Amino acid sequence: MTYNIVCDSSCDLKSTELQPGYLHLEVVPMQITVGDREYLDNESLNVPLLLEDMATEKSSAGTACPSPAAFARAFEKADCSVCFTISSNLSGTYNAAVLARDMVLEEHPEKKICVIDSRSTAGAMVLLTRKAQSLLEVEDPDFDKVCEELRMYQASLRTVFTLECFDNLIKNGRMRPLVGNLLHTLGIHVIADATPQGTIHVSGKARGEAKTYQAIVDLMRQSKDCDGAEVVLSHCENLPGALKLKELILRELPVKDVTLVSCRGLTTFYAMEKGLIVGF
Repeated sequence: MTYNIVCDSSCDLKSTELQPGYLHLEVVPMQITVGDREYLDNESLNVPLLLEDMATEKSSAGTACPSPAAFARAFEKADCSVCFTISSNLSGTYNAAVLARDMVLEEHPEKKICVIDSRSTAGAMVLLTRKAQSLLEVEDPDFDKVCEELRMYQASLRTVFTLECFDNLIKNGRMRPLVGNLLHTLGIHVIADATPQGTIHVSGKARGEAKTYQAIVDLMRQSKDCDGAEVVLSHCENLPGALKLKELILRELPVKDVTLVSCRGLTTFYAMEKGLIVGF
């Protein structure tokens, strides 16, 4: 049997980061549009250039989910596939993957395909991918049981993030320019989390780096029991800030470890420069 882990590019992993032989990781790219320029969120995307173009573009930017055909091609490569998508409340990607699953099973009823709505993005999807790897690498895994365990694991995950730049929110009409410019001028960071339903909830604001990171740690503590939790911290061109937040998390919370990853294109689009996304 061959096994395939599939995710859209809101998962901050690259396909080459999981190649243990019979188990394959496929990242299906999303598309980003900035003015009249289009970017495919694949391995060769230049994130600093994307940020630069978003900063200088006057009109709004947007994203598009992968086509069902793109997911179908990934599902056809293995006997069994497990797929994770960005929250269905933020994108149509989950529906595209489900449609692809139905298309492939109609032609290949012997295959097994499990599609799971992460109800999040970024680090939470990295953790789901790692969990799937650990469950599928055992000898002759029970695929249905693996999918059941992954759904339970998904329900236990939480996401907290902070934004320092609000340009995309302003350009897309989700924040008034006066409010966004005032927040940026005053050095105020928005702190938010993902609800269990996969929507975004703004939990508060903090002024300055130290207060922002402390607010994130406090929100993590309130969100769930962090004892032994694995943490994935995605940063958007903000390694110094990510290292400081990592140090604070390790000092104040009983987590197992904190892994730092760079934002891919899709998470860069939402987090913007210096944004931090914590999955745990």
